[in-house]
Amino acid sequence: MADQSALLELVELFARLRRECNWKAVQTHESLTRYLIEEAYETLEAIESGDPELLREELGDLLLQVYFHATIAEQAGEFTMEDVAVGLRDKLIRRNPHVFEADGPSASTPAEIDAVWQAVKDQEKRRTHPMEGVAARSPRAAVRRQGPRPPRPCRHRATPSHRARRPWPPDFRDPR
Repeated sequence: MADQSALLELVELFARLRRECNWKAVQTHESLTRYLIEEAYETLEAIESGDPELLREELGDLLLQVYFHATIAEQAGEFTMEDVAVGLRDKLIRRNPHVFEADGPSASTPAEIDAVWQAVKDQEKRRTHPMEGVAARSPRAAVRRQGPRPPRPCRHRATPSHRARRPWPPDFRDPR
């Protein structure tokens, strides 16, 4: 395995772990959802911390989840990690025509580039509404379901240094 890229090595490593580790062998996409969400939030916390070593570690944990799910899918005959990579590569090329197409749209500012990405994505997905495709359980959808936040009276004046840091992820049941 030492002559391979670590990314390729992980495919073999996960196949072996699924064969030889009883805990990993019984996991399903559904049983792992908790860990996927947990690792995503830990990655967000690492970004907020500004610590590059912590971010590297948490990105690795998030990548672990991607490999784990791809291995489960491969063993079920659904798709492989290579299929995931090919799909991502093709998506990046399609959604960045300003980079990969000689006669692609002219986009140079971040806003223009984002607009091109969204237009291509909407065309691919045939979406007509901004909330189409947003997972019903996502924080973005939860905020949309709640509707606009009613104004609340200021109980005291606090400077930013006196404000408590809001927990991440936000609790969408919190009336604040």
